[in-house]
Amino acid sequence: MKRIQFQQPPFGSAGILSITYGYIRLLGESGLKQATETAILNANYLATKLKDTYGIVYTGTTGRVGHELILECRKIKERSGIDEGDIAKRLMDFGYHAPTLSFPVHGTLMIEPTESESKAELDRFLEVLSCIWKEIKEVEDGIASKEDNVLKNAPHPEYEVTADYWNHTYSRSKAAYPLEWLHDCKFWINVARVDNAYGDRNLIPTLCSCQIFN
Repeated sequence: MKRIQFQQPPFGSAGILSITYGYIRLLGESGLKQATETAILNANYLATKLKDTYGIVYTGTTGRVGHELILECRKIKERSGIDEGDIAKRLMDFGYHAPTLSFPVHGTLMIEPTESESKAELDRFLEVLSCIWKEIKEVEDGIASKEDNVLKNAPHPEYEVTADYWNHTYSRSKAAYPLEWLHDCKFWINVARVDNAYGDRNLIPTLCSCQIFN
Protein backbone atom coordinates (compact mmCIF):
# COMPACT_ATOMS: atom_id res chain seq x y z
CA MET A 1 0.00 0.00 0.00
CA LYS A 2 1.35 3.36 -0.99
CA ARG A 3 0.26 6.48 0.79
CA ILE A 4 0.39 9.91 -0.84
CA GLN A 5 0.42 12.85 1.56
CA PHE A 6 -0.43 16.28 0.20
CA GLN A 7 1.28 19.05 2.12
CA GLN A 8 0.68 22.78 2.24
CA PRO A 9 3.34 24.60 0.19
CA PRO A 10 5.67 26.64 2.42
CA PHE A 11 4.95 29.99 0.73
CA GLY A 12 1.19 29.74 0.07
CA SER A 13 -0.71 28.69 -3.03
CA ALA A 14 0.59 29.59 -6.47
CA GLY A 15 -2.92 29.05 -7.84
CA ILE A 16 -3.97 32.39 -6.38
CA LEU A 17 -1.65 34.16 -8.80
CA SER A 18 -3.12 32.46 -11.87
CA ILE A 19 -6.65 33.42 -10.81
CA THR A 20 -5.63 37.04 -10.38
CA TYR A 21 -3.76 37.07 -13.67
CA GLY A 22 -6.70 35.56 -15.52
CA TYR A 23 -9.10 38.10 -13.98
CA ILE A 24 -6.93 41.00 -15.09
CA ARG A 25 -6.38 39.66 -18.60
CA LEU A 26 -10.05 38.86 -19.16
CA LEU A 27 -11.26 42.26 -18.00
CA GLY A 28 -8.58 44.37 -19.60
CA GLU A 29 -7.84 47.99 -18.76
CA SER A 30 -11.35 49.32 -19.35
CA GLY A 31 -12.97 46.37 -17.58
CA LEU A 32 -10.81 46.79 -14.49
CA LYS A 33 -11.66 50.48 -14.37
CA GLN A 34 -15.37 49.77 -14.64
CA ALA A 35 -15.22 46.99 -12.02
CA THR A 36 -13.39 49.30 -9.60
CA GLU A 37 -15.83 52.14 -10.14
CA THR A 38 -18.81 49.83 -9.65
CA ALA A 39 -17.38 48.31 -6.47
CA ILE A 40 -16.79 51.75 -4.96
CA LEU A 41 -20.23 52.93 -6.06
CA ASN A 42 -21.90 49.87 -4.50
CA ALA A 43 -20.07 50.35 -1.21
CA ASN A 44 -20.99 54.02 -1.02
CA TYR A 45 -24.61 53.25 -1.86
CA LEU A 46 -24.79 50.92 1.13
CA ALA A 47 -22.87 53.33 3.37
CA THR A 48 -25.24 56.19 2.53
CA LYS A 49 -28.26 54.05 3.39
CA LEU A 50 -26.79 52.72 6.64
CA LYS A 51 -24.97 55.72 8.12
CA ASP A 52 -28.01 57.05 10.00
CA THR A 53 -28.81 53.73 11.67
CA TYR A 54 -25.81 51.49 12.26
CA GLY A 55 -23.24 54.19 11.50
CA ILE A 56 -20.03 53.92 9.48
CA VAL A 57 -16.68 53.72 11.27
CA TYR A 58 -14.30 55.19 8.69
CA THR A 59 -15.05 57.74 5.97
CA GLY A 60 -12.95 60.15 3.97
CA THR A 61 -13.05 63.94 4.14
CA THR A 62 -16.03 63.95 1.77
CA GLY A 63 -17.92 61.37 3.84
CA ARG A 64 -17.30 58.59 1.31
CA VAL A 65 -15.83 55.12 1.72
CA GLY A 66 -13.66 53.00 -0.53
CA HIS A 67 -14.70 49.60 -1.86
CA GLU A 68 -15.86 48.43 1.56
CA LEU A 69 -17.63 49.86 4.58
CA ILE A 70 -17.45 49.09 8.30
CA LEU A 71 -20.67 49.07 10.32
CA GLU A 72 -20.42 50.44 13.86
CA CYS A 73 -21.82 47.80 16.22
CA ARG A 74 -20.11 48.79 19.48
CA LYS A 75 -22.67 51.45 20.37
CA ILE A 76 -25.46 48.99 19.64
CA LYS A 77 -24.00 46.62 22.22
CA GLU A 78 -23.78 49.41 24.81
CA ARG A 79 -27.48 50.26 24.39
CA SER A 80 -29.08 46.85 23.85
CA GLY A 81 -26.56 44.10 24.62
CA ILE A 82 -26.73 42.96 20.99
CA ASP A 83 -23.23 42.55 19.57
CA GLU A 84 -21.76 42.11 16.13
CA GLY A 85 -21.82 38.33 16.50
CA ASP A 86 -25.57 38.36 17.12
CA ILE A 87 -26.13 40.40 13.95
CA ALA A 88 -23.89 38.04 11.99
CA LYS A 89 -25.83 35.00 13.23
CA ARG A 90 -29.19 36.62 12.49
CA LEU A 91 -28.14 37.29 8.90
CA MET A 92 -28.07 33.51 8.41
CA ASP A 93 -31.83 33.39 9.00
CA PHE A 94 -32.20 35.58 5.92
CA GLY A 95 -29.92 33.37 3.82
CA TYR A 96 -26.81 35.54 4.07
CA HIS A 97 -23.33 34.48 5.05
CA ALA A 98 -22.10 37.02 7.56
CA PRO A 99 -19.61 39.67 6.40
CA THR A 100 -16.17 40.06 7.97
CA LEU A 101 -16.59 39.97 11.75
CA SER A 102 -14.58 42.21 14.12
CA PHE A 103 -11.89 42.98 11.54
CA PRO A 104 -10.11 45.30 11.05
CA VAL A 105 -11.92 46.90 14.01
CA HIS A 106 -13.15 44.82 16.94
CA GLY A 107 -16.91 45.05 17.48
CA THR A 108 -17.75 45.86 13.86
CA LEU A 109 -18.91 44.24 10.63
CA MET A 110 -17.02 44.95 7.42
CA ILE A 111 -19.09 44.71 4.23
CA GLU A 112 -17.54 44.50 0.77
CA PRO A 113 -20.31 44.35 -1.85
CA THR A 114 -17.85 44.07 -4.79
CA GLU A 115 -18.67 44.92 -8.40
CA SER A 116 -20.80 41.85 -9.04
CA GLU A 117 -23.90 42.75 -6.99
CA SER A 118 -26.88 44.28 -8.76
CA LYS A 119 -28.84 47.18 -7.30
CA ALA A 120 -31.76 44.82 -6.70
CA GLU A 121 -29.53 42.57 -4.58
CA LEU A 122 -28.09 45.55 -2.71
CA ASP A 123 -31.63 46.76 -1.95
CA ARG A 124 -32.59 43.28 -0.73
CA PHE A 125 -29.59 43.27 1.60
CA LEU A 126 -30.54 46.74 2.85
CA GLU A 127 -34.07 45.49 3.54
CA VAL A 128 -32.60 42.70 5.64
CA LEU A 129 -30.35 45.04 7.62
CA SER A 130 -33.30 47.38 8.15
CA CYS A 131 -35.34 44.48 9.52
CA ILE A 132 -32.49 43.50 11.86
CA TRP A 133 -32.18 47.13 12.97
CA LYS A 134 -35.87 47.14 13.95
CA GLU A 135 -35.30 43.92 15.91
CA ILE A 136 -32.38 45.58 17.71
CA LYS A 137 -34.57 48.57 18.57
CA GLU A 138 -37.21 46.21 19.99
CA VAL A 139 -34.61 44.89 22.42
CA GLU A 140 -33.29 48.37 23.16
CA ASP A 141 -36.79 49.74 23.86
CA GLY A 142 -37.79 46.81 26.07
CA ILE A 143 -40.35 45.41 23.62
CA ALA A 144 -38.31 42.22 23.24
CA SER A 145 -36.45 40.38 25.99
CA LYS A 146 -32.73 41.13 26.26
CA GLU A 147 -32.02 37.47 26.96
CA ASP A 148 -34.57 35.70 24.75
CA ASN A 149 -34.82 37.42 21.38
CA VAL A 150 -34.36 36.53 17.71
CA LEU A 151 -30.83 37.94 17.62
CA LYS A 152 -29.42 36.22 20.70
CA ASN A 153 -30.89 32.88 19.60
CA ALA A 154 -30.08 33.12 15.88
CA PRO A 155 -29.76 31.24 13.65
CA HIS A 156 -32.98 29.22 13.72
CA PRO A 157 -32.67 25.90 11.81
CA GLU A 158 -35.67 24.06 10.41
CA TYR A 159 -35.54 21.28 12.99
CA GLU A 160 -35.91 23.86 15.75
CA VAL A 161 -38.68 25.91 14.11
CA THR A 162 -40.76 22.82 13.26
CA ALA A 163 -40.25 21.03 16.59
CA ASP A 164 -43.26 20.28 18.82
CA TYR A 165 -41.68 22.27 21.65
CA TRP A 166 -41.05 26.01 21.29
CA ASN A 167 -39.67 27.78 24.34
CA HIS A 168 -39.19 31.37 23.19
CA THR A 169 -41.03 34.61 23.92
CA TYR A 170 -41.27 35.39 20.20
CA SER A 171 -43.13 33.46 17.51
CA ARG A 172 -41.80 30.83 15.11
CA SER A 173 -42.74 33.03 12.16
CA LYS A 174 -40.72 35.93 13.53
CA ALA A 175 -37.75 33.62 13.88
CA ALA A 176 -37.92 32.01 10.45
CA TYR A 177 -39.89 34.39 8.22
CA PRO A 178 -39.23 37.98 9.35
CA LEU A 179 -39.68 39.17 5.74
CA GLU A 180 -42.44 38.04 3.39
CA TRP A 181 -40.19 37.00 0.49
CA LEU A 182 -38.50 34.42 2.69
CA HIS A 183 -41.60 32.24 2.24
CA ASP A 184 -40.62 31.84 -1.42
CA CYS A 185 -36.85 31.37 -1.12
CA LYS A 186 -35.93 30.34 2.39
CA PHE A 187 -32.43 28.92 2.91
CA TRP A 188 -32.39 26.82 6.05
CA ILE A 189 -29.21 26.82 8.10
CA ASN A 190 -28.12 23.32 9.20
CA VAL A 191 -27.45 23.92 12.89
CA ALA A 192 -28.44 26.35 15.61
CA ARG A 193 -25.97 28.63 17.35
CA VAL A 194 -22.67 27.12 18.37
CA ASP A 195 -20.18 28.29 20.98
CA ASN A 196 -17.53 29.96 18.82
CA ALA A 197 -15.11 30.54 21.70
CA TYR A 198 -15.29 26.89 22.78
CA GLY A 199 -14.56 25.73 19.25
CA ASP A 200 -11.58 28.06 19.00
CA ARG A 201 -10.09 26.92 22.30
CA ASN A 202 -10.72 23.17 22.07
CA LEU A 203 -9.04 21.08 19.42
CA ILE A 204 -11.33 18.45 17.91
CA PRO A 205 -9.29 16.01 15.78
CA THR A 206 -10.90 14.77 12.56
CA LEU A 207 -9.82 12.38 9.86
CA CYS A 208 -7.87 14.25 7.20
CA SER A 209 -9.42 13.97 3.74
CA CYS A 210 -6.18 14.90 2.05
CA GLN A 211 -4.72 11.38 2.06
CA ILE A 212 -5.04 9.00 -0.86
CA PHE A 213 -4.41 5.30 -0.36
CA ASN A 214 -3.77 2.95 -3.28
